[in-house]
Amino acid sequence: MTEARATATTFDGQRIRITTPRPFDDVLTQLRQLIGTAAIEQYPGAMQQLGGLNRENFETVVRRQLGPSEFMLFHEINHSQWLPMYGVTQRVLRLIFGNPIIAFTMMRDDLTAGLFAPVEVLLVEDDKGEGCTVVYDLPSALIAAEDPSLLPAARALDNKLNVLIGGATGVPMPAPEE
Repeated sequence: MTEARATATTFDGQRIRITTPRPFDDVLTQLRQLIGTAAIEQYPGAMQQLGGLNRENFETVVRRQLGPSEFMLFHEINHSQWLPMYGVTQRVLRLIFGNPIIAFTMMRDDLTAGLFAPVEVLLVEDDKGEGCTVVYDLPSALIAAEDPSLLPAARALDNKLNVLIGGATGVPMPAPEE
């Protein structure tokens, strides 16, 4: 029987903030064009149509839903629906997206990598409505906080995310810190 206990791990992260004069709607449109849409509830039926529930059919279904970025959108949280009640008129949208096949490259070695896969970004309209900022925490520091062996796969995820955000914002992305 496992002994009950609680532990804490301190780690360093890296928050990326990209500011662009591109309007919120333009960046959001680009993101949506580059990210596919997940319909996970349809996976079992789609896999059955391919011949059964197995890894090969799962990966086929996943690949069909990936956008050009090799990500798919899982969920959006629109903070703009409630922020105006507190006087905040800027639009703020949280996007949660990823790729289960990429996630597995890390989760096969450490299931806790699933805490940060999929990834999340926050799109914030500037206070004048003329540009926006995209904010996210670099996945590698979060995913490999307790297991440095996950760094190669997590850094590959960092690179895919940076390419996506650079493409959507038109801003050259900084090289990740090692």
